[in-house]
Amino acid sequence: MIEKIIESEMTRYRESYAPIVREVNEDIELAGYIDHTLLKADATQEMIVRLCQEAREFNFWSVCVNTGYLSLVSKALEGSPVKKTVVIGFPLGQMATMTKGAETVWALENGADEFDMVINVGLLKAREYQKVYDDISEVVESAKGKIVKVILENCLLTEEEKIAACVISREAGAAFVKTSTGFSTGGATVEDVSLMKFVVGDHCRVKASGGIRTREDTIAMIKSGADRIGTSSGIKIVTGGIARDKGGY
Repeated sequence: MIEKIIESEMTRYRESYAPIVREVNEDIELAGYIDHTLLKADATQEMIVRLCQEAREFNFWSVCVNTGYLSLVSKALEGSPVKKTVVIGFPLGQMATMTKGAETVWALENGADEFDMVINVGLLKAREYQKVYDDISEVVESAKGKIVKVILENCLLTEEEKIAACVISREAGAAFVKTSTGFSTGGATVEDVSLMKFVVGDHCRVKASGGIRTREDTIAMIKSGADRIGTSSGIKIVTGGIARDKGGY
């Protein structure tokens, strides 16, 4: 069944794709688009607390962290409207589906608001589409109606694989498809964001992440179809200052 939907979507893409070009006011307030992100292996408790303080100060949509820091984030954001986003199966996505589900359940029980899961790229490349669907569906069901974003890792995918991943994510009930982990060979591009938005349409939204460090980068992604931005450079983006992190995010 999922194979037929993918085939149909690929035909639609080939026959009618046109780049997404949204009208965006250049003076747009960007803080509400940003998942303020710190996922590095050497992130310390002090760095995570500072991340939360910055998110509160600049009114970012959420902070995005590894699940091991969720309890700390919950305390640091207590009384704040800033959401708590965690990554699931990060950064490779190659662990067992039940493990992703268990991580999601634990995070939900400990206060997570949104879940950014990594797709199993190897299964996608093997055209094991039902297994990819089941992997995503496990996290969606475990999240109990909370927002799930599926990280595709586009830099590793062909055009057809990107389309297939978007279709599977959409059909499995994801709220967003997301460009990148920021830990592989490339990050977000306007071309990928546009392709993703074309495929998922109004059924899902798109999160651009990986290498977005300026206001200009951010607006370009929004114009191409992004509704959320994952970045460690949120302060620079909203103030015009110097990016804190030269890494993947």
